[in-house]
Amino acid sequence: MILAVVAVVIAIIDCLNNAGSAIPEYAPNATGHAYKALQPSPTQDSIIVAVPPVYPVIPDSQVEGAAMEIFLSNMASEKPIRFSREQIEGFTRSRSNILGEGGFGIVYKGEFPDGVQVAVKVLKNNPDKRMEEQFMAEVSTMGRTYHINLVRLYGFCFESTTRALVYEYMENGSLDAFLFGQKRVIEWEKLHEIAIGVAKGIAYLHEECQKRIIHYDIKPGNVLLDANLKPKVADFGLAKLCNRESSHVLITGYKGTRAYSAPEMWKPYPVTHKCDVYSFGVLLFEILTRRRSRDTNVSETQQWLPRWVWEKFENNELEEMLSVCRIEEKDREKATRTFMVALWCIQYLPEARPATSTVVRMLEGGMEITPPPYPFQHLESPANPGMVDGTKELVVSTSTTKTSQPSYSKPKQGTPMREAAGEAEKES
Repeated sequence: MILAVVAVVIAIIDCLNNAGSAIPEYAPNATGHAYKALQPSPTQDSIIVAVPPVYPVIPDSQVEGAAMEIFLSNMASEKPIRFSREQIEGFTRSRSNILGEGGFGIVYKGEFPDGVQVAVKVLKNNPDKRMEEQFMAEVSTMGRTYHINLVRLYGFCFESTTRALVYEYMENGSLDAFLFGQKRVIEWEKLHEIAIGVAKGIAYLHEECQKRIIHYDIKPGNVLLDANLKPKVADFGLAKLCNRESSHVLITGYKGTRAYSAPEMWKPYPVTHKCDVYSFGVLLFEILTRRRSRDTNVSETQQWLPRWVWEKFENNELEEMLSVCRIEEKDREKATRTFMVALWCIQYLPEARPATSTVVRMLEGGMEITPPPYPFQHLESPANPGMVDGTKELVVSTSTTKTSQPSYSKPKQGTPMREAAGEAEKES
């Protein structure tokens, strides 16, 4: 009887060992594309996705490298795939097709072996700590997300000579190029759809991820468009993860785009995810007017777009604004609503700005919009001159107590969207 039991145990162990060593011929990655799982070979390109990558321990003398390897090891169970330098060179055909260049690296057009097109951002090879922070920010945030309005991160490469990020390819480039460049003009209805898509992507980051993700650099240049002009938020190099129970994050050495940044971003005080709402509000103004929020080539009253729009709204002259923006009669109701939403988003006090999910409902027409309060009240105080053109710094109170809401300026008779549900204020 004992011999029989021992024989059964040995047989079970042998079966388990055989099952554990079997590697399927094909293994799908997080995006649904299937790649043939091959053993690494110096003579052929291979993509290992069937088993988690192994990150070797390096000597204690290489402290900084070890810290990065620990980070990558923690990411091994997440969706992005770790590629080799040889694979990156193969995808990009030795980096032969440049799509664009930024402060941190160059983006190349590439292609997977199965024909799927990709965009490969190869970071500059220098010891800049900010570059390492950007790499970790993009992998740790984009590797946790999957949403139709967020650019997909397929994988990354981290080797001594090559640090790269592999994204899905977006055929129509950035929204910035359509609004301010030489690309064809997008009709208003499509621009409105793009605005809603971007808001949905941000709402997912803020409200639907296990950990809240704050982007910190929402702008037209970081909104990419696919072949059907569907928008996807991109470039998470400044993004940070935030526990939901933590209402504030401390930002130091912020290097975002000033024209789109909330006032609180430029002081060493805790900020909230509402800074993304402010940036989105500026983006809405630019979508509506198809011009930069700051333009010194126009008259002084029109140079700072948010202030100019507020003055038109306050004087019940938004119709005139719509004519200037060449918005057709059939689109004016939605455009008026969008102007109102933008004015809510750029409120100086973060708690006065609506939640992004509320912004989506406002834009879609699912709720009425209360007349927004005066968003520049802080500019009128002699003790706090602040900024009137989006360039000067603002003083933000560090008090932990709830700041009172700004008082409403009374809109003139006939102001559109007067009916108030108050939901945006409540959610804020």
